[in-house]
Amino acid sequence: MLLKKGGKCVPATGEYAYTGDYPLARFLYIYVNYKPGSTLDPLRGEFIKLIFSKQGQEVVVKDGYFPITNKVAKQELAKVGLK
Repeated sequence: MLLKKGGKCVPATGEYAYTGDYPLARFLYIYVNYKPGSTLDPLRGEFIKLIFSKQGQEVVVKDGYFPITNKVAKQELAKVGLK
């Protein structure tokens, strides 16, 4: 999304990042060695659950980032067969 002449400017806040209106917002990615369709080993599974947990998201906030929403967390956990 590029700003066009006469386009609306928005502040760099979480509100606009979550709606997608702030064009420089993006997710931070973590890569885990996982073959789609297979079962995660218990250690990797617990690590991923921690990342998306309330406790894990508190670390994200402490480090100066915006936490993900519960909806996004559920979607991402489901992708690797976790609840």
